[in-house]
Amino acid sequence: MKIKMLVAAHKQYRMPEDSDTYVPIYVGAALHDSVPEHYYADNVGENISAKNPHYNELTAIYWGWKNLDCDAIGLVHYRRYFKGSKGSSSDRFNQIISKADIEKQLREHSILLPKKRHYYIETIESHFLHSHQSVGLDALRTVLADYPGAYKAAFEQVMSARSAHMFNMFIMKKDEFDQFAEWLFQVLSKVEAKIDFDSLDGNEKRVMGFVSEFLMDTWIIANQKAYGELPVLFIEKEHVMRKAFVMIANKFNGGSRIINTHIQK
Repeated sequence: MKIKMLVAAHKQYRMPEDSDTYVPIYVGAALHDSVPEHYYADNVGENISAKNPHYNELTAIYWGWKNLDCDAIGLVHYRRYFKGSKGSSSDRFNQIISKADIEKQLREHSILLPKKRHYYIETIESHFLHSHQSVGLDALRTVLADYPGAYKAAFEQVMSARSAHMFNMFIMKKDEFDQFAEWLFQVLSKVEAKIDFDSLDGNEKRVMGFVSEFLMDTWIIANQKAYGELPVLFIEKEHVMRKAFVMIANKFNGGSRIINTHIQK
């Protein structure tokens, strides 16, 4: 299979050795004067690179959708990958899922997602609202109200759950990906039209990337898609206790929005 794994990055960083499979893509390239050596730029070909301050890694997903010819495509982050079957090496880059492992998994499932992230003390919606302003979520809910009932029901199921597939990470066979991307960016264009980005400060301007994380599960549920799950590998040490503290602090200090703990910085 011809598999392309987009590695979304905004700076120079070590990349997987399999350069035929793993494609480093510099997101927001339209807003910068140069691109790191050996990186692809997300402003080449049909693109939405200039929207990166609001769309985050979605500009890489859009670029892959419009510009890559392959049998399967995936999205990971420069510090966050899918973990493969070789998990004993002390060098975490040697634990990243290989092309052979991806092909094996795709023989069983045409859609692969990261294992669900659990928010034991609150729902997906309450976690979001304890970390962010509601404007993006309100706009998304308004847009989905005009979609068939299966999408509205799926979205509310996602919002009331206490776990979800996060990070906008995935691996899909190309036909599945094309279906998802077409729906995703149609929804997001309608959400974007309802948001006044000038009224948002700091991290809140990245709202399109934040709310998009809820749309993978919404699409999966609404279309009754079967999928497999893969473990997530963090290249750098994850500060689990700090994140747990922040989650609890945000819950009980609703509106303070100390930090968003699950989006790639």
